[in-house]
Amino acid sequence: MKNSLKSENKMKPLDLILERFEQISAVPRGSYNEAGLRAWLQNWADQHAFLHQADAAGNLVIRVPATPGFENHPALILQGHMDMVCEKTPDSPHDFTHDPIRLIREGDWIHADHTTLGADNGIGVALMLALVESDEIEHPALELLLTVAEETGLVGASALDPALVTAKTLINLDSEKVGEFTIGCAGGGTVNISLPVAWSAVSSAETAFELSINGLLGGHSGEDINSHRTNANKLLGRFLEAIQRKADIRLAVLKGGSARNAIPRSAVAVFVCPQNQADLCKDVFATLLADVSAEQLTFEPAMTITLGQPETLPQRALGRAETAAGIRLLVSLPDGVAAMSADMPGFVETSNNIGVIELTEQSLEISSSQRSAVLSRLLELIERVEALAWLAGAKTERVSMYAPWQPNMASHLLKKTVEVYQNVSGQKPEVMMTHGGLECGIISERCGGLDSISMGPALENLHSPDERLFVPSLEPTWEFLKVLLKSLA
Repeated sequence: MKNSLKSENKMKPLDLILERFEQISAVPRGSYNEAGLRAWLQNWADQHAFLHQADAAGNLVIRVPATPGFENHPALILQGHMDMVCEKTPDSPHDFTHDPIRLIREGDWIHADHTTLGADNGIGVALMLALVESDEIEHPALELLLTVAEETGLVGASALDPALVTAKTLINLDSEKVGEFTIGCAGGGTVNISLPVAWSAVSSAETAFELSINGLLGGHSGEDINSHRTNANKLLGRFLEAIQRKADIRLAVLKGGSARNAIPRSAVAVFVCPQNQADLCKDVFATLLADVSAEQLTFEPAMTITLGQPETLPQRALGRAETAAGIRLLVSLPDGVAAMSADMPGFVETSNNIGVIELTEQSLEISSSQRSAVLSRLLELIERVEALAWLAGAKTERVSMYAPWQPNMASHLLKKTVEVYQNVSGQKPEVMMTHGGLECGIISERCGGLDSISMGPALENLHSPDERLFVPSLEPTWEFLKVLLKSLA
C-alpha cells in the first residue's frame, strides 16, 4: 500500500483505526460474501477473550465487558455493517470475491485502486474495534453489532434475531460527516422487473453497432440522487429510443450498472439494423450526442459516449417489437428525485434509481431501487414502477422492503449527543434525516424499541470508485466518541 497505514506496537488512536481498517479491507466482503470478515472478527474477539454470537442470518455480536468502575451502568450497542458495495472502473481487473481492496493514501485522503473503498462501512467497524482496544477509552459494557447484507436493502437487520442484543441504546457508525447526527432515514424497496424475450438470427443484410456510455460520476442512490448525476442506464435508453424512432434496430446486448443502490456510471448496447439504415443511425446519434454533451458539460465532465461498429456481427438479436418494448420500458421508468419534502426544505422525500439492466437468455432484467421518507409515498412509487412494467408485458417482484426510520426529537441519546459535541468541539452539530438507508429503525423495531442515533467520520462519493475517506476527520470523531461513551454511563 502507498504510504503504509501500519505503525508501532503502541499505536496512537489514528494509527490503530487505520490499521484495523486496512486489515478489514484485506478481506473480500461484498453483500452475501461476509463469511470471511465475520470469521476474522470472531478471531479478533477470541484474541481479546470477548464472547461472540451469530444468528441464522449471519449477523454477529461481540460482547465487550465494561471498563473498571462502569460495570453497573447500562450497556450500549455500537453498530455497523460488514458488507460493502462492489463497484469498479471498466478497466479494473479487480475480483471482489477474492481480491483485497488496495488502499491508497494521498495527503489527507484515502481511496482505493479503481474500486469502491469500502469505508462504507469498514471505517465504522474499524472505529469500534479501535475504541475497544484502546487503553484510554472508558465505557460501560458494549455490544458490537455487525450486520450482513445492508447494502442490498438492510436484509441482515430485517432478519436480526432480537436475542442477539440486550442493550436499549444504539450508536450507529454508518454516517459520513463530522458534526452531523442522523436521527431518521428514508424507507426503501426494490422492484425487480423481468420482460420475457425471444431471439432470432441476424442476417447478412444487417449491420451492427455498439453504443457505449462511460466516465459518469455515479454515486450513492440515496445521498447523491439530487446531485445532478446522470444515470448511464437511462441515458443509454434515451439514445436507443431516438435511434429506433428512425431505424429498424434489434437489440443483441444491453447491460449497465452493477448495484441497485448505486447510480450507474457506464452502460453498453449492441444492436443491428438493415445495412441501408446504417448512416441514419449515425446521424441520429450525432445529433443527440451534441444535445446531451451540452446538457451534461457542467455535471459530467468526464462523460464519453461512443457509437462504433464491432468487427463481427452478432449471431442473434431480439425482434423489432420486443426491442421497442424493452427500450420504451427503460425510457418510461422514473429515475432520480420524485418529490422534495414539504416539511424540510432541501430534503429529498422520494426517489427512484434504475440501478442494473441486463439482457439475458430469457428476459430483459431491470433492478430499480425506491426510497421515501413517507411510507405511503414509497408504496405509491413502487406501484407506479410496477404498473409501467405490467403495461410493457413484464413481470415484477418486490424485495428488500423497509419502512422509514422516524425521528424522535425527545430522545435522551440525542440530547446527550448534542451536549457532548458542543462541549468537545465548541460548535453546534447538525441534526438531520438522510435519504440514504440506515439500519437503526429496523433494529429498534425488532428489539422492542431502542434509543438510536447515527454518526461517523467524513466520507465522499459512496458507492462509486471515487469513494474516499478524509483522514483528519477520524481524530475528532475519536475524541467525541471517547467522551460520549463515558458520559452515557
